[in-house]
Amino acid sequence: MTLQRFGLFVCNVTLFVLLLLSVLVDGEGQFKGFRRFSREQETNQRAVFEQQWFTQKLDHFNGADTREWKQRYFVNEAFYRPGGPVFLMIGGEGPANPAWMQSGTWLTYAEKLGALCLMLEHRFYGGSHPTIDLSTDNLRFLSSRQALADLAHFRTVMAQARGLTNRKWVAFGGSYPGSLAAWFRLKYPHLVHASVATSAPVYATVNFPEYLEVVWRSLASENAECPLMVKKASDTLVELLKDPKTYDNITKDFNLCSKLQIQTEMDSAYFLEMLAGNFMDVVQYNEDNRGFEGVIGTNITIKVLCGIMGDTSLGDPYARYVAVARLMMDTFFIKCLDASYSNCLRDMTNTSWVGPAAGGGRQWVYQTCTEFGFYQSTDSPNQPFTGFPLVYHVKQCADFYNVSAEQLAEAVAQTNEYYGAYDIRSSRIILPNGSIDPWHALGVTQDISPDLPAVFIKGTAHCANMYPARSEDLPQLALARDHIFLLLQKWLNQ
Repeated sequence: MTLQRFGLFVCNVTLFVLLLLSVLVDGEGQFKGFRRFSREQETNQRAVFEQQWFTQKLDHFNGADTREWKQRYFVNEAFYRPGGPVFLMIGGEGPANPAWMQSGTWLTYAEKLGALCLMLEHRFYGGSHPTIDLSTDNLRFLSSRQALADLAHFRTVMAQARGLTNRKWVAFGGSYPGSLAAWFRLKYPHLVHASVATSAPVYATVNFPEYLEVVWRSLASENAECPLMVKKASDTLVELLKDPKTYDNITKDFNLCSKLQIQTEMDSAYFLEMLAGNFMDVVQYNEDNRGFEGVIGTNITIKVLCGIMGDTSLGDPYARYVAVARLMMDTFFIKCLDASYSNCLRDMTNTSWVGPAAGGGRQWVYQTCTEFGFYQSTDSPNQPFTGFPLVYHVKQCADFYNVSAEQLAEAVAQTNEYYGAYDIRSSRIILPNGSIDPWHALGVTQDISPDLPAVFIKGTAHCANMYPARSEDLPQLALARDHIFLLLQKWLNQ
């Protein structure tokens, strides 16, 4: 499961995400997402679940290309009973975190059903390096189609090696890997019996302004005035950026690493999106950053942010916006913000595996530019931010990979044509989504058929049903987990 807000990568990443990068999937390395486990926990889990390596073809669709590489995977046999199913957790746009091999709802299901649990890291992320570098020429081997073929080959060979050919396999994934879980069942129905595709954006779209519309509604659900204050603050900042005389104050307000320089529209858009990301990420993972509490002892939620934006003692809305940014920096020990788009461009075009964007940023943005789009633009009047329109996102595709707007649009159309977008024609795929999660706008929130059920969970955020149950969970979240289990139980008996 990937746990990040996988929109267009921002090199400096938003404050809240910098340390909260999820490392199973949705989203780690340097993504806009949440690190659910501390480095110490990660190290301990690796000691318990030793990484293993599987030989894959570089190009599954060219029989004349015999090049191979090693893909990382993990195994948990603790719950397996002879004759039981096989659960396969799909990795996404970040390093696979072995902590997920002993934490998560899928393991609760595995214990009840006697399942063997496997997790396969996505090609080009984490330690799974198919090529010598991340040049654009080599990134042509990075795609959802190649990733699905990796899964198919892994499933086939592992089944033969472990005597599991006749066992029923179930795929799990959240966010982008949720889409992969659905598509794995869709494209390889003879290999996977069922899938749980959590928070899966199955519809690709170049422009995704609906993301910020959900952010507005989610903030308003806490306090109707909250998104209005955010919008006033954002609009004020946009006006200030038009006057170079304000740059010294802005630099000081947001503790930038160097004096603010706005030479092009890309510079201002980059800065504005970075600050907006604080709210975007908190909304996406609202009430679900508990995995980090043991490290920093905090839980920043929509309620917290709206409390700050409504606190008149802090000053006008702009001053409160600054207070939010400062809270994030103080909480996550960030000394200063790098607001330079030119630095972002430098980092994102570094093709080394040890480059500053090699944790997943360069790879994931390439996938958005060549398959999905998903750009969370301000091209809607019904959202709280200003200043990072679609043209800003699209230009990054050209700057980073020489992908034109026309090529991007064609690639997104091909993705929907290949997978079917919302019109999934398959069976035994569960499609959970949370109403607070902005990504539900690109997911399936109503049943397609009895064998393609949607599980729409009101009041919950991105991938919430995948995390271990806790006493504070909403009743509807507990019911959703139970419902998913009963469906799996029924389908495994078929």
